[in-house]
Amino acid sequence: MTSKILFFISLAVILYTYLGYPFVLYVQSKLFPRSVARKYPKHPPQVSVIIAARNEASKIEDRIKNLLKQDYPPEKYEIIVISDGSDDGTEEIVRKIAGEQTGFLPKISCYGYTPSQGKPTALNTGITKAAGEIIVFTDARQFFTENVITELVANFSDPEIGGVSGELIFVKDGTSNIEIQMGAYWQYEKMIRKMESNTGSVVGVTGAIYSIRRELYQQLQNTAILDDVMVPMNIVMQGYRVIFDSSAVAYDVFSKNTIQEWHRKVRTLAGNWQMLSLNPALMVPHLNPLWFRFLSHKIARIIVPFFLILLLVTGMLQKGACYNYFTVLQLLFYSAALIAFLIPSTRKFFAFQISYFFCVLNLAALKGFFIWITGGCKTIWTKNKS
Repeated sequence: MTSKILFFISLAVILYTYLGYPFVLYVQSKLFPRSVARKYPKHPPQVSVIIAARNEASKIEDRIKNLLKQDYPPEKYEIIVISDGSDDGTEEIVRKIAGEQTGFLPKISCYGYTPSQGKPTALNTGITKAAGEIIVFTDARQFFTENVITELVANFSDPEIGGVSGELIFVKDGTSNIEIQMGAYWQYEKMIRKMESNTGSVVGVTGAIYSIRRELYQQLQNTAILDDVMVPMNIVMQGYRVIFDSSAVAYDVFSKNTIQEWHRKVRTLAGNWQMLSLNPALMVPHLNPLWFRFLSHKIARIIVPFFLILLLVTGMLQKGACYNYFTVLQLLFYSAALIAFLIPSTRKFFAFQISYFFCVLNLAALKGFFIWITGGCKTIWTKNKS
């Protein structure tokens, strides 16, 4: 009897995580939508764009040139590059570009230190150097459309808004073999974020393109992995909304392969576990206004792998044709993922693609848990392996 109860609990958790929570958000968005008093200010506020970079010599020049094309008044925004222990000439490139600036082009600054101390330290340093009342965080890899700063800033005309995430769009560059899987997953994730935004606040932002009110920034612990969750959650816990704005767009390329995506997801999912250690208040309902959403969006996904295992084991213990069929379906699903792993050519078929990617994501969550529980969370940056 106990195993049957565990079977249905496991099934309920899995279904709620992937289908139930989005459905709850959909109903909320229809019944209780929340608008944003968005307008373009006559006197635009000062903006600081902060790039945390480590060994980005191959990308930083193009990134800065891209940011210089913003349609925001050039005298109203600055570009700050924080070099986190770079030893490949990143700082020299930035300073060369800054020295070539003339007229009323945006001010470009570069601050570096050694050794590398991780992204949280870079962001904390950037805030101390920033003159703007609005901060835009981004990375060296992506590119903005020309209206990003203008569109992000328009949302801060609403005094309830404390942070704004833009939209990240992945483009094909012909080198990725997981575009379909990543694309489907990212569309699913953005759908959830849009509904969260339309009904209040998002739980996390896109690290490559988000903005905040400077006075709401709280120093990150130097061990923090997920600034794109910690920063917005700190803002929400101060009583402000953090929203998603699809009119501010950044472009990036897909991960090249499953191995590269694996390393990225393991680090991200380990970071989800780490948040519980760094900020236990996130799990306290009266301290975290987004407690329900935080559990449903962030925590549910990292515990799903345990319930997938429990579902399979408890299903095998039950008697009856329905349980047997359900167990066989699970075994076929996991077998397809194993075949896709052993025989990469099978991944061109949709069933193998989906099963393989689903299993990789959930195995990454298990790996992330192991890293966290053994004290292995680190912030020192490493390049994804390809």
